[in-house]
Amino acid sequence: MNKNKRMTIKLIIFCGILFTFQSLVFAQKGNAKPLTIGEIRTLKSEILKEERTLNIYLPQNFDKTKSYPVIYLLDGSINEDFIHVAGLVQFFNLMYAMPETIVVGITNVDRKRDFTFHTDLKDLQKDYPTTGHSDKFIGFLEKELKPYIESQFKTTNTYLFGQSLGGLLAAEILLKKPELFNNYFIISPSLWWDDESLLKQANQLLAKIPDTRKFVYISVGKGEHPVMIKDAENLFDILKKSNKKSWTIEYKMMETDNHATILHRSLYEGLVKLFPYQELK
Repeated sequence: MNKNKRMTIKLIIFCGILFTFQSLVFAQKGNAKPLTIGEIRTLKSEILKEERTLNIYLPQNFDKTKSYPVIYLLDGSINEDFIHVAGLVQFFNLMYAMPETIVVGITNVDRKRDFTFHTDLKDLQKDYPTTGHSDKFIGFLEKELKPYIESQFKTTNTYLFGQSLGGLLAAEILLKKPELFNNYFIISPSLWWDDESLLKQANQLLAKIPDTRKFVYISVGKGEHPVMIKDAENLFDILKKSNKKSWTIEYKMMETDNHATILHRSLYEGLVKLFPYQELK
């Protein structure tokens, strides 16, 4: 057999193998189905003058006739905290006493704009040029987002999860609009903002707040900036001394965490306070 014929036969065999492999791949792809854990919705906000994307986790056995607690997650984009927080909630429903819960992840557009209140400090205005519009974002939560979610799903208990600037916003809402949520998870709050003005106003704001049931969990990482640690501890002390008898206030120093690593483990520790582990029967 000459060289050309051998090359031709090898080429035919190679093409046959390639065709068989492609056929197997295409057949496997034909069996693929989307993995769905919820919904992506768009809400047009008149207050913010923009559309906001919502990532919504629905429990595996979701029943539209049933009522569910709802977690409102700041920094709720797909590439931020939505997926791992939804997984944490699913785990707590599976292994702990947490009821099936909806998670509403609020996708960011400009978190520096939305999560900070006005400041006159020139250095902050320079570093955060779009800053100072948390009042509008809180209005969006109160008057648009929560009513929308409650019109789409039957809801019960509500939670707000926020870290860093999101923790600052959660603290601001707790002190200025506490009725918006039942449970507040305030992780590594950026209370240094505006020369700690929110902390300085806290006692005056707390005096006006009715003593209705609240769960407040505050945490900070031991590896964070000393100012971040001091401010989180001060917020905890101020809340404890406010003598709100219907408030459960928890504080956790995360010994092995810094600002970048704290959120997931800290939320776990906070949820354990509400839903302790129980042996499955």
